[in-house]
Parts: sequence; structure tokens; C-alpha cells
Amino acid sequence: MAEGQLIEDHARTLRDVRTYRLARVLEQLKRHECPAILLYDPVNIRYATDTSNMQIWTARNPSRYIMVFADGRIVAWEFHRCEHVWDGIELNIEMRGAVSWIYFSAGNETESRAEVWSNEIVDVFRAHARGDCRLAVDRLDPIGAALLVKSGLTLLDGQAMMEDARAIKSAGELVLIGESLRVCEQGIERMRRELRPGMTEQELWAHLHFENIRHGGEWIETRLLSSGERTNPWMRECSSRVLRNGDLLAFDTDMVGPYGYCSDISRTWTVGDTRPSDEQRKLYELAYSQIHFNMDLLRPGMTFREYSGKAWTIPEPYVKNRYSCVAHGIGMVDECPAIAHQVDWDSAGYDGVFETGMTLCVESYIGAEGGCEGVKLEQQVVLTEHGCVPLTTCSFETDWL
Repeated sequence: MAEGQLIEDHARTLRDVRTYRLARVLEQLKRHECPAILLYDPVNIRYATDTSNMQIWTARNPSRYIMVFADGRIVAWEFHRCEHVWDGIELNIEMRGAVSWIYFSAGNETESRAEVWSNEIVDVFRAHARGDCRLAVDRLDPIGAALLVKSGLTLLDGQAMMEDARAIKSAGELVLIGESLRVCEQGIERMRRELRPGMTEQELWAHLHFENIRHGGEWIETRLLSSGERTNPWMRECSSRVLRNGDLLAFDTDMVGPYGYCSDISRTWTVGDTRPSDEQRKLYELAYSQIHFNMDLLRPGMTFREYSGKAWTIPEPYVKNRYSCVAHGIGMVDECPAIAHQVDWDSAGYDGVFETGMTLCVESYIGAEGGCEGVKLEQQVVLTEHGCVPLTTCSFETDWL
């Protein structure tokens, strides 16, 4: 295919994705009979508008926000002199300058600036809401929420609406997710090529970041890479520990790659590419069995509760150190649903129905309480009418089985 055709096809995919995602947001507003939603979460802003500006910084320092109305109009408050980040975005947008009332930028003027912000938000909302007082909000500091309520608005849970909007992926989104995953796979391949005894966990982890950034990726949400005895229990971030020949090495990419989509893959290797011990092979075989059994189980129309109840039974020695969920949604970042283990259902479970078009990560961690090492595996899939299909070609260590 000619390069010009590839560029045209890519541009068409982006246009289709932008149209689809905004339509999903508007559908939620209409379903909840809500005239507008105020978005601060940079991931939600990216989903609704495909604009991005200092995502991690603005996640900590709320300094850009948008209001999306059910009729498709968007008012965007952008960070200081950054209107250019909207160049090329074909949306019905009214652009304004953001009012930041975080302490970093407002100091002892926080309350007065928050009042200025609140007055503007209320004025914009009422100008288009036709007498309705319900405004959905995804996240808001207490002083902001209090001021909006004081002004007579009723605040609804906008984060739930956005999670529901983001749950079903279009064909175009799957193309973009595939682009992110290909970059992630290149990072994993680079890690494997560079892996050798004597380097540190952090040195190895840097190779994934390198490939992500050089191919237009954005950030990595966690630093979950550990080796040897640090693989048990799971959830230790990478350190200066020196890798030793024969150690287990486990990682979870959690990589927000190109186009803002997350690639979430976990694999476990041995350092030095040595033949694993019998105990290491046993751990690996159990983890492999868990995720593949649970992948085969997934079907659209199945309830979350049913899936949890039928999921692979974790042998008793490994129950205490089990992963936090059986599976979870994935898109731009981790998304709803998070499927609790049966043993955790009463305290952490919630029900729902799997639908065609959901993208999910099926999880496993196998490491005995008090054990020396553990194995972490995770596979990213899309749910089709016939079951789930892997989205990554990243291989498993099947010769260990």
C-alpha cells in the first residue's frame, strides 16, 4: 500500500474514533437525562476530545477542564496560552482560559479564585441547560463541589458515566490499541535482548520506557518489575537490585502508549535465559493455567458474578497472595469492570454483564505465602461474540510447561 494511502487511512481512523467516542459520551448524558458533564480527569478529556496537555501534571494539578453538553457543544477551559493543543480538532468548541484555584497557583487566594471559577461554571451551564440543575462531574476538589452545590446545582457521578462510555471499543479504537501494543511488544523484546545478570532492575525497566517514548507513547503508570525473592509477594516496584543468573524476573507493563491507549501485559522470565527449576516451572504452569482457563471461560452475556464463580480455582497455598482481581477492563487506562475473586465477592464484587467490544486483561499471580519467588502473567484481550481473542502476540514460556 502506498504511503499516501496509509496516511489517509490513518487520518480516517482518527476521525472515526473521535466521532465514536464523543457520541458515546453524549449517549450517556441522554440516558441519564443530564444536560452536561464537567470533565477534569485528563483521560476523560482525551477520550471526549482527543486533546492532551501535560497529562500527568494536570492529573495532579487540575488546571484544564471541559464541559460537554448533551447537544454536542463543548466549552473548553485550557491551561495558560495552550489553545494550540486543539489545532486540528474538528469539534464545536468554545475556547476559554482556565481558572486554576489550586494552592500552587492561587496561594492564599484559593477561595476567591474558586468563587470566580464557580461563577463562570454556573453561568456557562445555565446558559445552555434550559433550566435543568443537574451537572455530572468526574472529579472535583471539595471546595469546588461545595461552591457548585451552594449555587443550586445538583452534582451527578460523571466518572461512572465516562467509565460506561469508554467500556465498548469501536473497530477504530482496536486499531489504535493495536498500535500501542506493537510498541509495547517492541519494548518487551528490547528488554529481553538486553536482559543479563549483573544489571539492575531499573536498568532493564528503562528499555520499555525508551521504546515507548521513541514511538510516540506517553507514560507508564507503574514501575512493577521485580526479580528473585522480590517477586513474592507481588506489587514491588523496580529497584537497584542486581539481577542474578537463574532468578525469576516478572513485570507488568501498564504502558500508556501512542494515541493514549494502555498496553497492559505481564510476563515472567528467568535471568540469563536459564532453564527454570522444577519449582519455578510449577509456579509458571499454574499461572499459565489460570489465565488460559479464565480466557476460555469469557463470553458476552455472562455476568461478572457468574464469571467469578466459575473462574479457575486457586490452590490453597497461593490464595493468600492472589492477584487483586480475576480480570479488569482496559482502554486508555485500567477501566471498569474489575472482577473480584469469588473469595472476595462479598467485600469487593459488583455485578454487570460482559458485552461484545469490551477489552479486558485476564490476570494471574502465583506465589505461595512465605515462598521464595512468584510468577505474574497477564493477557490483554477483546471480547467478541464467540469469546475472547488475544490482542497481543507476546509469547509465553510454553517450553516450561
